[in-house]
Amino acid sequence: MIRKQPVCPHRIRKVPSQFSWLDHRLVRDRHLESITHPAAALYLFLVTVADSQGLSFYSDPSLMTRLSMDVQTLEQARRNLIRAGLIAWSSPMYQVLPLDPVAAPQSVPQDRLPADQPVSLGQIFKNMMGGAS
Repeated sequence: MIRKQPVCPHRIRKVPSQFSWLDHRLVRDRHLESITHPAAALYLFLVTVADSQGLSFYSDPSLMTRLSMDVQTLEQARRNLIRAGLIAWSSPMYQVLPLDPVAAPQSVPQDRLPADQPVSLGQIFKNMMGGAS
C-alpha cells in the first residue's frame, strides 16, 4: 500500500463554508470524458460560484472574459454540458445538476406540463390527433 504524504503539509485544504467542492463521480463515472475542455472550464467555474442549490448567474460577456472564450466557444461549451446532463440553463440562470442518475419522470397529463418543458415531436402529433395512439 502506498503511504500518502502531503507535498505541502502546511496547506492542507478543508471543506469551505460555501458550497464549491467537486464531486468525485465526475471522474469515477466518466462524466469528464464526455465533455470538451472549454465545457470542463465552464463547469469548473459554475461549480465554484454556485450556491447550495447549484444556482449562479453570469452574463455571457462576463463568462467570456473570465474564461477567455469567444461567444461560439461559450455556446458550444454550454450545449455540451446541457447534453451531458451536468447543467441546466435559462439565460442568465445556470443550475449545476446533481450527478445522481435521473429518475424517470412520472406521467403527467399533457395539459398539465409547464410551457417551458420540452415535448417530443411524437407527443405533438399525438395531441394533434386528439390523443389517439
